[in-house]
Amino acid sequence: MIDIRFLRENPDIVKVAARHKNAKVSDHDIDELVRLDEKRRQLLVEVEDLRRERNELSESLKKGRPSSEQIEKGRQLKEKLASREDEFKQVDGEYLRILKLVPNIPADDVPVGASEDENQVVKAVGKKPEFDFEPLNHWQLAERKGWIDKGRAAKVAGARFAYLKGGLVRLEFALIQFVTDQLTNEAVLKQIIAGGSKEVRGVSTRPFVPVLPPYMIRTEMYDAMDRLEPSDDRYKIEGEDLWLQGSAEHVLGSMHAGEIFEEQDLPLRYLGFTTAFRREAGTYGKDMEGIIRMHQFDKLEMESFTTADMSLVEHHFLVAIQEYLLKTLELPYQVLLKCTADIGKPNARGVDMEVWIPGQGRYMETHTADYMTDYQTRRLQTRVRRPEGVELAHTNDATALALGRTMVAILENNQQKDGGVKVPAALVKYYGGETL
Repeated sequence: MIDIRFLRENPDIVKVAARHKNAKVSDHDIDELVRLDEKRRQLLVEVEDLRRERNELSESLKKGRPSSEQIEKGRQLKEKLASREDEFKQVDGEYLRILKLVPNIPADDVPVGASEDENQVVKAVGKKPEFDFEPLNHWQLAERKGWIDKGRAAKVAGARFAYLKGGLVRLEFALIQFVTDQLTNEAVLKQIIAGGSKEVRGVSTRPFVPVLPPYMIRTEMYDAMDRLEPSDDRYKIEGEDLWLQGSAEHVLGSMHAGEIFEEQDLPLRYLGFTTAFRREAGTYGKDMEGIIRMHQFDKLEMESFTTADMSLVEHHFLVAIQEYLLKTLELPYQVLLKCTADIGKPNARGVDMEVWIPGQGRYMETHTADYMTDYQTRRLQTRVRRPEGVELAHTNDATALALGRTMVAILENNQQKDGGVKVPAALVKYYGGETL
């Protein structure tokens, strides 16, 4: 959630941010939220005063037999307190409902835009492959080699599921081990910082901790992460207060809810592997081919907890890691700075990496990096103890590798005339060979 003190003092800034993000909160809602905030604080004072007065009366009654006046006063205090508590509950409920709709404030360099079409291409890196033969898409390649079986998966689980087999499974395991080795190696992180932009100078070289988190998350935690919506794109467990997570960040960012870090323990960086689940409602066309857009897919996700003053630097560092991984895998890609309408309600800034997919004839998103500031930790109450006091920690999350789409890119960009697929040099030792 946004800091109510900031909203109280800067309602016009919040209104502009909400409009630029196409948020489901109007100028009138924000004005109403300011009014409810004032009413809520007033009622809270009244409730606390009435409770104190009632407690003082109770203490005095212990000293002797109560008079009729004292009994009447006690009855009036009880009724008045119950009335104020009920009014506070109603005001607080409406206050929280609207507050949860208010988006995070975009960073200064986020371009204003009405849709993802207005995202800005920052740069393109790498050379697109040129083939002296008619290239195949990943689905055609995989079908010939027996690496993907969607027919039998549809029989067992329905559409948008697949059995991955043989060399493709070995390739996924190779990618997982490659990324894990890179992000747990402090020397590699130092190398990324040294070769990165000035924005990452001074960032910590502390390695990532590999995590295998739960695949399910309770409603309260999902909502506090502000990742539950759109809920119709999530899978709910029938009869349980549980959902299948849609990304490792959902269960990594919430794991320290209600905790206080010591400053020297930050940044705390996690590399989480999960199989994620999304309904992918409303998608169609070429995205349905092969394994590009599935209900079930594997991801490696980075989650980071920092102090407020280092959170933007950390965001740039995660972006630098993403670029390093794509360059090392020799995949052509472009970097997008996402506009206000596309970064998402809880984000202050967002960067996407898109890899060239020859079979699609376009770049497709494989990575995203989300700068969250304290928007999530405010509700989660994840804090850090510093010399000046306890304050909210900041979070960042970013894709390390979307394994399915990364494999699609490797298959299509590295295909050979004989139908084979060249394994990227960085993966040869993990895969155990130079050809898939």
